[in-house]
Amino acid sequence: MANSSNNSSNKLPAQTGWLWVKQGFALFRKQPAEMSTLFLSYMFIMFGIGIIPVIGQLLPLILVPVFSMGFMQACVEIEQGRRVYPNLLLTGFRSPAFFTLLKLGGLYLLAAVLAVAASSVIDGGVFWQVMSGQIELKEETIAGSNMSAAILVTAALYVPAAMAFWYAAPLAMWQKMGLFKAVFYSFFAVHRAGKAFLVYGLAWAALGVVLPTIVSILFAAIVGKAGAAMLLMLPLSIVLTVVMYCSFYPTYTGIFGRPELPSADQELQK
Repeated sequence: MANSSNNSSNKLPAQTGWLWVKQGFALFRKQPAEMSTLFLSYMFIMFGIGIIPVIGQLLPLILVPVFSMGFMQACVEIEQGRRVYPNLLLTGFRSPAFFTLLKLGGLYLLAAVLAVAASSVIDGGVFWQVMSGQIELKEETIAGSNMSAAILVTAALYVPAAMAFWYAAPLAMWQKMGLFKAVFYSFFAVHRAGKAFLVYGLAWAALGVVLPTIVSILFAAIVGKAGAAMLLMLPLSIVLTVVMYCSFYPTYTGIFGRPELPSADQELQK
């Protein structure tokens, strides 16, 4: 396995963040249909889990680290010239680190709940009620509250948690770290590569939000129908989301090096 201190002791230049984005596009271009199928399979599973009463609202968040390793493994397969199949989504479930990944998902959920709950100080709990399904998100709800500020506060409070979780799943599974060691290494790895992650985040904000918005406005103006823009937005959003998932892997290899692993088929045969 790659040494956890392989590259993490060196601060990365800011332009590395854009390089990670380009590497994500490069991985996607090698198997676009396969990666899109993997993502759609994931969304279908999440939809199925979501309709389960009570726990269906919690399980998708708890299982994020488990399923994320399926996408990470898919990038390994692409890099090594192997075909990506939907059964890669089982990678995390078949791993000896499965229960560590589940615990990580529990921490992920806890951090999200605490961040949203803390925003109640700003808007009197409106954002919390919307997120928990107690009230519907309506225009008058937003207009009569400080919910926009509450969302910003929630995002700011969640940043340290996001740093701690970013690499925790692959560190737990690929480098066999315990839960808190993985979280610790992840936080400080992201912290040391802060400039690169700032560029990475800004790039995805532009590509994932600004670009689709501009494209949809231009398309609607040309066609003359606002509804027609949705026909373009859906596939564009799917593609960009899958590319973003692909770009997670270069952020890991850029700091911790490439994982020395058997193929997914060999893992699943164990």
